[in-house]
Amino acid sequence: MLKDLIISRVRVKILSLFFLAPGMIYHVREIVRRTDEEINAVRRELSNLEKAGIMTKEKRANRLFYVLRRDYPLYYDLLELIVKCYGLGGEIIKKRAKLGRIKFAMISGKYARNSVRDANDVDMLIVGKVVLPEISQIIRQEEQKREREINYTVMSEDEFEFRKRRRDPFVISILNGARIMVIGDEEELVK
Repeated sequence: MLKDLIISRVRVKILSLFFLAPGMIYHVREIVRRTDEEINAVRRELSNLEKAGIMTKEKRANRLFYVLRRDYPLYYDLLELIVKCYGLGGEIIKKRAKLGRIKFAMISGKYARNSVRDANDVDMLIVGKVVLPEISQIIRQEEQKREREINYTVMSEDEFEFRKRRRDPFVISILNGARIMVIGDEEELVK
């Protein structure tokens, strides 16, 4: 998906590395290890991303570290694209046929931004007729990658609509929060 829009495979890997762990700072050699690409290709793409204003570098001791610039005008647009194409969102889209009939799947903004969250915050909401063992497996794999628990909720369409009409505090708190729609129309979700 994203690799269809961005021609450089190395650039896609670097962007997904950084956007799937916002706020992280990586040393050049660590980026090479995590992307499994040649060091010269990684350096070239980091230079291109820095010139574009997406990243900034900082020298510590004799090492160069790179970090995303949150003030980049397209930062949140790129974050949304990468969350949909890779990680949890990408797995949901890739395995959609195995997961049942999903009407809505959304990832919370706090989860996507790697922000501090309350224990009661929901990282992902899935509405529809879902094959629970399949979604549980995807969630477990992502928890292992991210090394953190993912709070998710699965509801049938009827239950979701009922709770929405009743102004259920749990559903309303989800709808009032920032979100990235992986499957479905956001307007339809909140109306």
